[in-house]
Amino acid sequence: MITVHEYFEGRIKSLGFELKATPYTAGVLLAGQYTIDTEKEEHITATVGEFEVRPPGSDWKTVRTGETIMIPSKSSFEIKVIEPASYICRYR
Repeated sequence: MITVHEYFEGRIKSLGFELKATPYTAGVLLAGQYTIDTEKEEHITATVGEFEVRPPGSDWKTVRTGETIMIPSKSSFEIKVIEPASYICRYR
């Protein structure tokens, strides 16, 4: 089953799915700065473009195409997007 998610008035959209009992989302981010809360640990991989992420208690980090950043569960992080970008997120 595919689930559709929309956040920040449609500025972030994603499709959710499961593969071998592991949940994923594949999404698109439009330009902006966002604060996102997590329930599970998130492994976010940039698939097109780049964005900046500030994990809890850390400095800003640029995530470029092919790079992955891990965000702890039950936390909050910030993300800045200059130009539209896409990602895949694996949840643990």
